[in-house]
Order: sequence, then C-alpha cells, then structure tokens
Amino acid sequence: QVQFMESGGGLVQPGGSLRLSCVASESVIDGNSLGWYRQTPGKQRLWLARFRASGVAEYSNSVKGRFTISRNAANNALYLQMNDLRPEDTSVYYCNLIPSDSRSWGQGTQVTVSS
Repeated sequence: QVQFMESGGGLVQPGGSLRLSCVASESVIDGNSLGWYRQTPGKQRLWLARFRASGVAEYSNSVKGRFTISRNAANNALYLQMNDLRPEDTSVYYCNLIPSDSRSWGQGTQVTVSS
C-alpha cells in the first residue's frame, strides 16, 4: 500500500507561516481524493484540506482563507502552505488518502505555534 512521509513542521510564532510537504511512495497524487489531516492529543484525527478526485480543493472552516493545499504529481508530492498561524493550529500534521487508509499513515510532522 502507499506510504506517506511528511516534513516541514516546526516552531513558529503566531501570525507566522510554514509550508508542509508530503511525499507518497506511489503515484497517487492525481485522480484520488487525498489531503492533510491533523491531530492533537485526545482528539480525533480530522482532515483540514483536501483535493477531491476531480481536483477541486476543499478546506475545513477552521483553516479556510489561511491554508492552501497544492500538489505536484510528477514528484508524488502534496503541500500545505499555512499562513497566519494561530496557537490552536498546534498539532501533528499528516497526509493520507480520503477516506484514510490506516496502513498508509506516516509519522506526521509537528507544528507548534507559540510566542
């Protein structure tokens, strides 16, 4: 099954920006519904930005207008540009198919927003 590997997280001040990257082990970027999830301790892992199989991008209300999902099928890569970061964005970020494949989760990348 496809495996995903995320990178690009870090510590950033409120209002700052980060760009996350995700590389898939197989050519799944085009023609599939996939996206970014995040999870904080004790809470459910939820998607926040995704591409439908048609290529249309969608966002959860919590990140709409601040985050932008993009992709590069030639590199099997998915990206998440995060602007105007807030402390409540602190989380571990993952990418996966939607609906997710439990065998495909990577280690995630930690994003911490703090002054």
